[in-house]
Amino acid sequence: MSSDVISTDVVIIGGGPAGLSMAIDLANRLKQKGEEKKIMVIEKGSEIGSHILSGAVVRPKAFKDLLSAEEFEGIPFDSKVEGEDVVMKLSADGALKLPFHPPYMSNEGNYIASLGQVCKYLATVAESKGVEIYTGFAVDEMLYADGKVVGVKTKDTGVDHQGIKQKNYQEGTAVKAAITILAEGTRGSLAKKVIDRYGLQGKNPQIYSLGIKEIWSVPEGNIAAGAVYHTFGYPLNDKEEFGGGFIYGLSENRVAMGLVVGLDYPDPSFDIHAAMQIWKTHPEVSKFLEGGTILEFGAKTLPEGGWHSIPKYYSDNLMILGDSAGFLSTPRLKGIHLAVRSGICAAEAAEAALLKGDTSEKALSKYETLVNDSFIYKELYPTRNMRAVMQDGMVLGGLKMGMQLLTGGACLMAPEVEADCDTTQTVTEFCGIPFTQRFAGKLAFDKKRTFDKVTSVYQSKAMHDEVQPVHLVVNDPDRFQAVNIEQYGLSEAAFCPAEVYELHVNKEGRKSLRLHAENCVHCKTCDIKSPNGGITWTVPYGGDGPEYTYM
Repeated sequence: MSSDVISTDVVIIGGGPAGLSMAIDLANRLKQKGEEKKIMVIEKGSEIGSHILSGAVVRPKAFKDLLSAEEFEGIPFDSKVEGEDVVMKLSADGALKLPFHPPYMSNEGNYIASLGQVCKYLATVAESKGVEIYTGFAVDEMLYADGKVVGVKTKDTGVDHQGIKQKNYQEGTAVKAAITILAEGTRGSLAKKVIDRYGLQGKNPQIYSLGIKEIWSVPEGNIAAGAVYHTFGYPLNDKEEFGGGFIYGLSENRVAMGLVVGLDYPDPSFDIHAAMQIWKTHPEVSKFLEGGTILEFGAKTLPEGGWHSIPKYYSDNLMILGDSAGFLSTPRLKGIHLAVRSGICAAEAAEAALLKGDTSEKALSKYETLVNDSFIYKELYPTRNMRAVMQDGMVLGGLKMGMQLLTGGACLMAPEVEADCDTTQTVTEFCGIPFTQRFAGKLAFDKKRTFDKVTSVYQSKAMHDEVQPVHLVVNDPDRFQAVNIEQYGLSEAAFCPAEVYELHVNKEGRKSLRLHAENCVHCKTCDIKSPNGGITWTVPYGGDGPEYTYM
């Protein structure tokens, strides 16, 4: 136990939409009851928003439920969706505009926003209500007593690569709390630990996609603010890769664009970052970038397994929120409104528990009841098999999805869902055309419209203390060498969007891993996709990582 111990009633790990919404709603509820309780938010980014990334087209209803009318009017939404709201199927040399919106994809009444900017605003609202927010602190340990969660501990700092304490060593702080809230975002490292410790896994393993996003400044007239375009097809192969692209018109002649690809693909050489660069060269995409300049790059994973992949999200003194719990609607391509609603549900459960002085699992089960009575359940349960059937491809999968609209989500022929780390095939097993051969001649990037990974890392403004212990842990170096490198050809080098993993071959032909942890943009793809669970992502020092401005 740390010698430095502080106490609070509620500690929330993560300053994203779920955690901040929970803090705001709980503060409101306690004030209405005349109760004074201490609510603390701890965020690993250097400031609120610096590690936040989303598309993002936002459904506003949850925010209206969370905030007063005056507070809602202050949300810095960028543009209301209006004008073009288009879905296109791309081929290598053409495009087909769909004459209708696929189910769930209409954006009428929605807003385009920078989620980072929205979270900055929510933090000011929370602080005005007495919530304490501490940024730049990484939390890497859960605290337990009698087998139950009793708080968290921040990461020790001032330690070198070998774990030797330096002159600037500072022990982490233990934070004791009646209720601990994990709102770390996708693949939360603490949530992963408690889910494993308590056996909270869902019916299916959680599966993920990786989204690559860029913000561009473009000449006036390239795209209208509020315009929304979604694409599917090229450069992805149907039945092998699931996903698509998005293009959103922002104010001040800017465009947000990205490619999102499911991590259940089989090709060990598939490179989503490179696929994004290839996608940008398609005429229906590149026209929006003519004469433009990139402003920012980022990457993030999304939990898209759906209802059957959601874990049990509460235990004694503990609740898990938002993306950490898997609350994301893949058919809608949205999760922000679900994160906010999960925060509201958790706040109501926490209020009742705190006022009764009972934060047991039984007391906090109210959180599950509230979720099941909310639009979280109403959106996710009827589409519970949607992501599974899309493994059959757009045609057959689309037909099965259509059947689910009639059956309330029931599907007798849903394929089995496997963890993403189990779907990658070895180099010899994979019978398709490897990524580099498939796109031969298209992988030379001009650094004007298309970029290599190192240039993209620079555009993310990622920085790390290079003396600290490496936060990307190779779990079994010998097995990693024999399997991940020799059999899979170091698939980590392909799927990592930031060139953290490099395959080095010496003069004798021996292959080895070179690790560039300083490049990491905290997408956590390696923790998810590395074959045999070869890599564990852990939090680096607080404040390290990307410095997103408008993601």
